[in-house]
Amino acid sequence: MIAIIDYDAGNIKSVEKALQSLGEEVIVTRDAQVLLNAEKVILPGVGAFGDAMAKIRSYNLENVIHQIVANGTPFLGICLGLQLMFEESDETPGVKGLGLLPGKILRIPDGEDLKIPHMGWNSLHFEKDTRLFKGIGEGAYVYFVHSYYLKAEDESIVAASAEYGTHIHAAVEKDNVFACQFHPEKSSEVGLSILKNFIEL
Repeated sequence: MIAIIDYDAGNIKSVEKALQSLGEEVIVTRDAQVLLNAEKVILPGVGAFGDAMAKIRSYNLENVIHQIVANGTPFLGICLGLQLMFEESDETPGVKGLGLLPGKILRIPDGEDLKIPHMGWNSLHFEKDTRLFKGIGEGAYVYFVHSYYLKAEDESIVAASAEYGTHIHAAVEKDNVFACQFHPEKSSEVGLSILKNFIEL
């Protein structure tokens, strides 16, 4: 059973539907015991960094998330979920993230002919062989919607990158912790393959 963390963030329904289409039993919950007993856990999200961290803290989910990761349960952050896993974000200065991994969330710099938010399909460059992208070809296209991007402190955790006015760390993988800045649930067959790889860990 896969648990999706419910902290009133957008985009939970589409992640749930994508997993169900792959034949998975899914529960959307903020119940600590259910989350701690799940085989795998996903932190999705669309919205603002500061608001999301306030919700996570108001539902007493911060320690639960740290416990899930410490237990070795496969844990996947998607879009805002990836950003929350790091230390801080330019979007809400002074608000601490979950700090599961070292790194900062920066604003995509303005550039000529560059629309922000970065919205649409972009190709991935794979930095190394990873479990999340097993069987997916170099240059695969996935769907992004974001104005802020990850700059990981430890580049060895970066699984995939993308270019959009700057070098974006588009996905990370370290031990049982995984995250994608893009939306696998909206990335057609490639995205479903990524979710299937996570399911099969």
